[in-house]
Amino acid sequence: MSVENVLEVDRLITSFETERGLLRAVDQVSFKIPKGKTVGIVGESGCGKSVTAMSIVGLLPQPWGKVLGGDIRFKGEDILQCSSKRMTQIRGGEIGVIFQEPMAALNPVHRIGRQVAEVFRIHKNMSKKDAWDAATEMLDLLRIPAPEKRMMDYPHHLSGGMRQRVVIALALACRPDLVIADEPTTALDVTVQAQILDLLGSLQDEMGMSVMLITHDLGVIAESCDEVVVMYAGRVVESAPVNELFENPLHAYTRALLRSIPTLETPHKSVLPTIPGTVAGLGDHSHGCRFCQRLGIESPVSRERPPFEEVQPGHWVEICNYCSES
Repeated sequence: MSVENVLEVDRLITSFETERGLLRAVDQVSFKIPKGKTVGIVGESGCGKSVTAMSIVGLLPQPWGKVLGGDIRFKGEDILQCSSKRMTQIRGGEIGVIFQEPMAALNPVHRIGRQVAEVFRIHKNMSKKDAWDAATEMLDLLRIPAPEKRMMDYPHHLSGGMRQRVVIALALACRPDLVIADEPTTALDVTVQAQILDLLGSLQDEMGMSVMLITHDLGVIAESCDEVVVMYAGRVVESAPVNELFENPLHAYTRALLRSIPTLETPHKSVLPTIPGTVAGLGDHSHGCRFCQRLGIESPVSRERPPFEEVQPGHWVEICNYCSES
């Protein structure tokens, strides 16, 4: 593992037990997250982004979710081989997770202060008073007004933006080396989204942490990320530095995502381009090019998985005769 990377995922395979047997949700996914950088994972719902994240931190639903192959190395340590005790130390301590829905991430029957202080008690072995004081300081760091008062509130007392800040406080409490942010701004309005992203960026600069940002919003990717990984149907179809990807998208799926973004030149009330069809279900995935499958393109090599190759320095793409320009 390179000392420049905090996380390296190599050929990760994650499957779920279903009535139809063992079905792959993540199919040989590989990517790296450099120290201090933000890597965006982008794709439509059902492409395997969140399953990849939950595989990394060992939070797959049990007993159905299983990691069947590949390596996940965090600071050189193979976390797939870690004991449950060691995984508990890593999760929340060295890897923080910002979950997608703050109301689901927070316990509705416990006060905010108790939930944030619990992180310090578990991972830092602090006394109740010291943990409470540290939690109050963390809320203040997240720019939550009157943190002493908010510590006594329940989640339903707070607005969506404030709840999201509390979830970020839970993730950053132990100053982790890596933060996995699973669509942290999805349920927020545009103004609050900008505030949360600015806050996350400033805290990243202050703490020197790496961020894995999962989103379906390419605008967020352009604003916040250093590198981009595009996922489709459980696979990585393209990855590149953010500027390179936006200036020179090579895969048809990436180009289709970019075309769907409105710009200042987009005519008023015009209909944005859409991608025909939907992502295939787990049991219906083709072994060949899965975007060709969606578009209804048949080819002699449709039963063979396209190779994933570096076509330019740092720019990787799944090579399909119909879907890629290389």
